[in-house]
Amino acid sequence: MSKQSIQSINNIIKKNKIEVIDLKCIDLSGRLHHISLPVHDNIMNKLISEGVGFDGSSFGFRKVENSDMILIPDLETAVIDLFRDAPTLSFYSNIMLTDTKRSRFTQDGRYLAMQAEQLLKKVTGADKSWWGPEFEFYIFSNVDYDTRTATSYYRVEHAEEFYKRAYHAANPFDIYDDFRDEASKLLQKFGIKIKYHHHETGERGQQEIETYFNDLLTTGDNIITAKYVLFNFARQKNLFITFMPKPMYHQPGNGLHLHLFLTKNGKNAFYKKGEYGNMNELGRFFMGGMLKHGPALSAFTNPSTNSYKRLVPGFEAPVAMTYGQGNRASAIRIPKYVNNPDETRFEYRPPDATMNPYLCLTAMLLAGIDGVVNKIDPVKEGFGPYDKNFLEEDRQKVTMLPRNLTEAIDALEADNDFLKRGNIFSDELLEQWVKVKNEEINAIGTMPHPFEYKMYFTL
Repeated sequence: MSKQSIQSINNIIKKNKIEVIDLKCIDLSGRLHHISLPVHDNIMNKLISEGVGFDGSSFGFRKVENSDMILIPDLETAVIDLFRDAPTLSFYSNIMLTDTKRSRFTQDGRYLAMQAEQLLKKVTGADKSWWGPEFEFYIFSNVDYDTRTATSYYRVEHAEEFYKRAYHAANPFDIYDDFRDEASKLLQKFGIKIKYHHHETGERGQQEIETYFNDLLTTGDNIITAKYVLFNFARQKNLFITFMPKPMYHQPGNGLHLHLFLTKNGKNAFYKKGEYGNMNELGRFFMGGMLKHGPALSAFTNPSTNSYKRLVPGFEAPVAMTYGQGNRASAIRIPKYVNNPDETRFEYRPPDATMNPYLCLTAMLLAGIDGVVNKIDPVKEGFGPYDKNFLEEDRQKVTMLPRNLTEAIDALEADNDFLKRGNIFSDELLEQWVKVKNEEINAIGTMPHPFEYKMYFTL
């Protein structure tokens, strides 16, 4: 790292009277962690040259007997943390090994994201991938839940209760429009540009905030930052938010839809006027790869047991590995309202916020690259385009998304060579991911559910 970059950070520290340096990273499952260091002379030089040691096994990465790792701040991610009482400068961190070379840890999601972008250039000639997330979440006035040997329950209280058509509801009935205004301002102070926000379909307080496009690594960082900001801001307001894919029975679930396109020589690499959705051959092959590998991708895009309570018919959630311009039951939707050639794109609808964003986006990119390399035509593969209700007319002809996390993990174990292109995903990482997810499946599968009492207690 150049001295000028360190100097610019030192200037920020001095100008803003920073007292704490905070290093953030996520564990394998995607949960955020941090460590804080009081500011002292030469702290940035010391952090860049030596980093901070931590126990990687506690983050789900490696075995306990080989778990010492190092966090090195990425200076490009510097931001003043507005949720700390002491003036704090926060960084996302890269994870390094403790060898003499301070090698990059190859299971670090940020490293995978950077490697995948380089592979994209090498294999397809594209400059960069661009991602636009949509954040869906519920706001509750109170939440209580518990699970123990003799107790299992949850209870949510919601200030909103629409009868129907809560999508884009207006104030005074949309009681959280000011919350979204303030949250959007905060997100922009953290470096996330906001496209718009609105009330979502859910009648019990569902919200959406959509952000502008960015590169893969920055988008991964921004997904984590957005959740951090919204959780903290809600806590300040004595509210409770959740990104859970299906927090309530018979209410729409929360997705984290991802809009995606590539650029080549600075221009949109998917655009061709007059084609279906103005999507050229490169775009079709890219979609073809994602649809072909969609079941395996689900292990990263929808990596929780709760994910599959959302992916059911009747709630505008995707259920099939198909594409089209208007059908929201399809995994891929090409927006009809896009007229600007520079914004020609598709939306991948299955993902939700229980993802590890670096692993999810990287896996999606690798699936698309595989489609380009192998010229996977989604039309010839039978993935579409579908603009009609295929759930009624052609359900037997289409590939459905996995029905649960077990099916998604099985699909990943059967189809993962595309993830190993360029040595991006290692066998060790895939095996560890499967191990962690199977533990979650077993934990849920062996726990009595309150609804089972209603069905079976008096039989």
